[in-house]
Amino acid sequence: MARAASSASAPAQPETPLQATLPNGLRVVIVPDRLAPVVSTEINYLVGSAAAPAGFPGTAHALEHMMFRGSKGLDRDQMAAIGARLGGDYNADTTENVTQFFYTAPADNLDVLLRIEALRMNGLTLAAEDWAHERGAIEQEVSRDLSSPGYVYLARLQSILFAGTPYAHDALGSRPSFDRTDTALLRRFYRQWYAPNNAILVIAGDVDAARTLAMVRETFGAIPARRLPARPEIHPGPVHAQTLQFPTDYPVGLVAIASRMPGQNSHDYATARILSDVLCSQRGALYDLVPQGRALLSSFDFVTKADAGIGIAIAAFPKGTSPAPLEARMRDILRSLRENGVPSDLVDAARRKELAQLGFAANSISGLAESWSEAQAIMGLQSPDDEAAAFAAVTPEDVNRLAREVLDPQQAITAILTPRDGGHPVADKGFGGAESFASTPDHPVTLPRWANDSLLALRPPEASVQPAQYTLPNGLHLIVRPASVSHTINVYGTIRQNEDMQEPSDKEGIADITDELFRYGSTTHDRVGLQKALDDIAATESAGADFSLNVLTPDFDRGLDLLAENELHPALPEQGFKVVRGNTAASLSGLLHSPEYLFQRAMQGAVSPAGDPSLRQARPEGVMKLTLADCRAFWKAAYRPDLATIVITGDITPAAAYRAVLRTFGAWRASGPTPVVDLPPRPDSHTSVMKVPDPSSTQATVSLPESLSLNVADPDHFALNLGNEILGSGFSSRLYRDLRVRSGYVYTVRSHLTWKRHRSAYSISFGADPDKVAAARNAAIHDITAMQEQPVSEDELAMARAGMLRGLALQSASLDTIAAAYLHFSDLGLPLDQNDIAARAYYTLDAIAIRDAFRKWIRPADLAEIIKGPPDAP
Repeated sequence: MARAASSASAPAQPETPLQATLPNGLRVVIVPDRLAPVVSTEINYLVGSAAAPAGFPGTAHALEHMMFRGSKGLDRDQMAAIGARLGGDYNADTTENVTQFFYTAPADNLDVLLRIEALRMNGLTLAAEDWAHERGAIEQEVSRDLSSPGYVYLARLQSILFAGTPYAHDALGSRPSFDRTDTALLRRFYRQWYAPNNAILVIAGDVDAARTLAMVRETFGAIPARRLPARPEIHPGPVHAQTLQFPTDYPVGLVAIASRMPGQNSHDYATARILSDVLCSQRGALYDLVPQGRALLSSFDFVTKADAGIGIAIAAFPKGTSPAPLEARMRDILRSLRENGVPSDLVDAARRKELAQLGFAANSISGLAESWSEAQAIMGLQSPDDEAAAFAAVTPEDVNRLAREVLDPQQAITAILTPRDGGHPVADKGFGGAESFASTPDHPVTLPRWANDSLLALRPPEASVQPAQYTLPNGLHLIVRPASVSHTINVYGTIRQNEDMQEPSDKEGIADITDELFRYGSTTHDRVGLQKALDDIAATESAGADFSLNVLTPDFDRGLDLLAENELHPALPEQGFKVVRGNTAASLSGLLHSPEYLFQRAMQGAVSPAGDPSLRQARPEGVMKLTLADCRAFWKAAYRPDLATIVITGDITPAAAYRAVLRTFGAWRASGPTPVVDLPPRPDSHTSVMKVPDPSSTQATVSLPESLSLNVADPDHFALNLGNEILGSGFSSRLYRDLRVRSGYVYTVRSHLTWKRHRSAYSISFGADPDKVAAARNAAIHDITAMQEQPVSEDELAMARAGMLRGLALQSASLDTIAAAYLHFSDLGLPLDQNDIAARAYYTLDAIAIRDAFRKWIRPADLAEIIKGPPDAP
């Protein structure tokens, strides 16, 4: 046993949340969580698209965007600059009943977050010129979603299930409504609803509750309450069964059978959640369609809204086959459940699962804020504990009563989404883009003093507390990060594999098939038996090349036993192999001809030499020749402890974690020589052009990639990362400024650096109208060249440095991201304190170092060009 680092000290037990209501009506919830020096704020305005004026369904969504366009005391450019310097996550979303604005940032910057929200609540600018600019961005967002066949289906479904109510319109809105919207309408909506007495502010993270409440009182206390309008009521009428048909560009077809469900503020909501869990249980009849070979995938999705919801049974069929048999079988399953009732043991399992999931919320600071926001702002509860009480009270009789109501075939809306190769574009298909919120400044920005003082004084990076590390006698690498923020334990594992290097010749596809077969249980428990054992302890588990376990602390030993059993002794059954092989071949038949796959394939080919292992691909005819013996041979050779890393986080000591892993995984032994899993170095790529026709698209998706001859161990990669934040990764990037804000050539643009042990790559990606692709490419090349000719400005460097350093700190804001970072560093062969090393580099790098790194490694003349778009585009 080797311990390479001391363990982190266990944090104190969770503190009691503090709730208060200010005299102006603002409700405040403060939830201390000592996981990391990070804070999340989520302000919930109790208004959404349902309250929009008639004929303007996107009003709430439009105002959501305008909340990022400036207010009195904080103009749009200052807000964009603050967001970039915070280095955290900030975004918003609009639903039918609630509009939410959330920030995650270092806890030291809480004052900045609160000041932003107070200024927006009390004095939004709503300038006409700002709305004119933002209207274009929001219409592109709608276009993006309309390009998704799934979104088009859901929008149509919603219009049928909620006809005659405000829920009939999607919360995003529509282009015609935005065209008619002006700032006068937006200002009326803002004055009516954006008031402290119509808001709930949730603050979660590393904060002192009493001091934080005093800060909230000082920041928000002077904002006056307002008289609120009457809230809309949702009373949908009867629904009559019908079947819809949709063409799609998916590589597989889908059958969807939908019903109306209770909403989140309904007394039946907990029952509906339990019913949904039962219907999508891996022990249930719907999921059983997959191992039976009747469906490529199947699930039950519960789309939740405040006053109503939608339940959708969904299953996939191979491209080119009839959906009729699958549809008939799905109807039989739903009919049987309605008439005969659901299995009571699945109800018990679902209840335990929902109660356990509430416990896992504290493992993420932003997740904790979201959990409290959902309970109070959407469900009308006092806390997530009330939600737990509702789940605990659900009985099998409740679930069967609700199943009889909602699974009525006379009220079901069926949809068939059928793949097609060509023809007319999907309606309104466009590239779209993410929420834009604010224009990127194209000039130096002077921040308000309160923001400048908080954000610009960067302290030298401090070393973070490192996890405990062990190496088992069999070579397995164990990393333990204790955190007593909840009574839960998480296990994350990976085995270093590379199918391109490890699959035998003519055996392409065997790695994926082997990985999928872990779902079929172990030599001790079959698929259903293993799932029942996990259900009994409310644990979630997955096995394969990547494996995981989420379990309550008292059941950790039992959960780890089941994970090890599945991982080390998979059943790999003959019948399961035949089903997975057939499903894999059927899925490949559609995938290999899909524009998105061909686009990804072209990008890989542009940066790799002929015959490179990364260019191998499985084909349906080859997959069907694979045998169970091939699968077992691959498993024996590729699944080995000396290439495995396990990370354990949560409510456990390092010593206890080591003992448990040694007991369950210690007898695992490697067989044969250690395989080579890293792709070899490759030569520099050179310029090329490839066009991928996409008959369903009216706009172009473009990638400009090239290989890089340095790897992640080269210190220059830090200078490239920091420079890329300025060029094309950060929100205030040069590419975004020059290709979107100033010229309008593109809708979205980013540049990317990918790092491997022996090979790396650089690329720029953007979406544009076909006739603007050439101009956008030339502008991108110009910006790269400028990075090589002149040092970046001190203002750009300061903003990028602040964002990168704060972003590194925020990676500790959830146990999932902590574990993901450790696994990533382990896979790359880097030390676990790599973030500390990076922070020191970003803190000290100067503009000359960035310029020199771009001169040395980035080759503008060698960028390839891959365009996916309309076949007749220029």
